[in-house]
Order: sequence, then C-alpha cells, then structure tokens
Amino acid sequence: MIEDYRQYRFNRMENIRCFLQGMLFTGMLGYLFYHNWFAVLFLSPLILVLRKKKKKQLTEQRKWKINQEFKDGIISLSAALSSGYSAENAFEEAWKDLKLLYPENALIMQEFSYIINQLRMNITVEKALNEFAERTGVEDILNFAEIFSTAKRSGGDLIKVIQSTANAISDKVEVKREIITLITAKKYEADIMKIIPPGIILYLQFFSPGFLDPLYQNILGRMVMSILLIAYLCAYHLADKIVAIEV
Repeated sequence: MIEDYRQYRFNRMENIRCFLQGMLFTGMLGYLFYHNWFAVLFLSPLILVLRKKKKKQLTEQRKWKINQEFKDGIISLSAALSSGYSAENAFEEAWKDLKLLYPENALIMQEFSYIINQLRMNITVEKALNEFAERTGVEDILNFAEIFSTAKRSGGDLIKVIQSTANAISDKVEVKREIITLITAKKYEADIMKIIPPGIILYLQFFSPGFLDPLYQNILGRMVMSILLIAYLCAYHLADKIVAIEV
C-alpha cells in the first residue's frame, strides 16, 4: 500500500539518478555560459529546483496511473454488484476480475487488497473508500467515494448509482487520455525548444573557435552571459508552465 499519492518519495536509485541529472544540467550550463566548472557550485541550487520539479512530475504520473486503473476497478465492482454480491463481497470479486488485467503489484490491486483487509476487520466500506480517496487526492475517486457513501446511507439503488458513476468516470478518463496525448506532442516540441539556445552556443564554440571568447574573459562579458542565463532559465520555466495544462 502506498501511504499518500500526493507526496512522492524517491527511492535510493531515483535520488542518485536525479542528483546526477541535476549535476549534468548545471555542469552544462556552467561550461556553456561561463567556461568555468566552478560555476557549477554557483548553479548548484538548481539541482534542488530540478529535484522538486521531478517529484511533482512523478506525483502527477502516479495519480494519473491510479485514476486509469480505478476506472477498471469500478467497472469490475459494478459488475460484481449487478451479479448480486453485497458491497463488501463485491470488492473481492472485483479484485479477482482485476487480477486478469493487472499484476498483483499494480496500484489498484494493492489498494483493493487493502480495502478487502479493512472490511475483514469490520471497517465499513464507506470509511475504507473515503480513506483511499483522501490518500489519492484524485477528483474522480473522491467523487465516487462521496457518491457511494451517500447512496449507501440513503438506501438508494446502489447498483444503478455505481453503474452510472462508473460510466461517467470511464468517459471522463478517456477524454483525459485524449487530451494528454495531444499535450504530450506539445511537450516534446517545448523540450526541443529548450535545447536550442545551449545548442547555438555549443555550435559557435565548436565551429567558430574564439568568436565567443570576449564573453568569457572579462567582467562585462560574464555579466552579459549571466543575463542571458537568467533569461534562458526564465524561458525554460515559462515553457514548462505553458504546457503544464491540468485536465
């Protein structure tokens, strides 16, 4: 079970990889803009910024993954309820159906297994679902938990409510997937645009040796390069903000 989907925790290898990527990025900027590897020390805070950015990215990816898997989970849950199982037993049947689609270490498999264990310890379905929804922070799961609790308390047609909710969430996830596919193409374009400025500097250094030397050998030149570096980092951040469209 993952404790909280809203807070991603790097494992040891991810920490090392993130640190090396940050060192590579700052080293590249230090060399291209200052021709001085000691500039990496000056730019080292960028490693923390990149680490925070990567953590946010991985958090969103994991939340999107559980959202997609949850869509299949409630479809299986709806089918189990339609077959006459109680709400408590429906989760076990849904888990068996999901086992045909996902490995046991999949997020939805772990979560449904945890919910089943909670139900066996006489914890109510509503409480188990609400706890799951709060940990994910995913809108679809929060809405489903609230609708499920309301329908169960009010004695409404639970099967019909869950079926309609499952269909609505399924349609919403499919729309999100299409939007994300479109956005991904734009993100690749933004990534290409990010490497063009350093690429131009690198091109001039290799194919026009000495052309940029005045920018590295006096205070005025270094001030100019510092301004250009700040402008590049601002543009880098702006490009990420433009393509960071929430769906």
